[in-house]
Amino acid sequence: MAETVGVAERPRRRRLAIDPRAIAGGVIVAALFLTALAAPLLAPHDPLAQDLLYTQLPPSWAPGGEPAFLFGTDSLGRDILSRLIYGARIAAFVAIVAATLACLLGSFLGLVAGYFRGLVDTIVSRLIDIWMSFPPVLLSIVLAAAVGAGLGSVVLAIIVIDWTRFARVVRAETQLQRQLDYVAAARVVGLRRGRTLFAEILPNVLPLIVTLLTVEMGIAVIVEAILSFVGLSVSTDTPTWGGMIAEGRQVIYQVPWLLGLPIGCIVVTVLGFNLLGDGLRATLDPVQRR
Repeated sequence: MAETVGVAERPRRRRLAIDPRAIAGGVIVAALFLTALAAPLLAPHDPLAQDLLYTQLPPSWAPGGEPAFLFGTDSLGRDILSRLIYGARIAAFVAIVAATLACLLGSFLGLVAGYFRGLVDTIVSRLIDIWMSFPPVLLSIVLAAAVGAGLGSVVLAIIVIDWTRFARVVRAETQLQRQLDYVAAARVVGLRRGRTLFAEILPNVLPLIVTLLTVEMGIAVIVEAILSFVGLSVSTDTPTWGGMIAEGRQVIYQVPWLLGLPIGCIVVTVLGFNLLGDGLRATLDPVQRR
């Protein structure tokens, strides 16, 4: 039995190792998390330290740049590279915590609604329809403003908004799996409905959930940047990519790199999550593997 399982898993692992999208996305995502964890070691300066003698310095390779400030400084003389590195901490935290909690809530409701159907399915479906009728960005801003600025409000806003993304897709996939022969066989041997759902159906839906989770992590980074941009995330002193964009917008003609660098970080991070999600889908989805 163990040899059979090992042989069955070997092609999947080999396919994941050679998939260029999975490799590229995994490298980017790993770099984000490692940067977030090692921020105190990687940052050359204190991200909050101000030096008004070195304001708006260009990158070190540009005329007028200083070797001590690789990406230059902002309007208060703070090191841009250090602030980008510490901003990765907020992005990584939101990507992990908010996306995971939204995944757990939405996937659970989608599984229950898709399998039990009836009244449960009707209630969950109506909730999804109501939630998706609101513009996501506007709803997130309203929720964050109502709860109050802070990282907790950002996480709550993402959970409240994006659980529908998981619930809708998982519900549809669960309904499809419910019609297959292995579910009927589980009923014949006397498995309870709850055990059939979580022991038989869930493992077959899990690859789809993992793919959705990676994509949702990228979306969470964007939402946090938007809320930081409008001042509804962490305090303005804490380095965030969205906050740096808001600051850079005000001095775009004097310090264009202050706007471009955090935008580039967000683009690369979201691209990494999307590539990883596409690579995992191509590897884990049995239809894609054919």
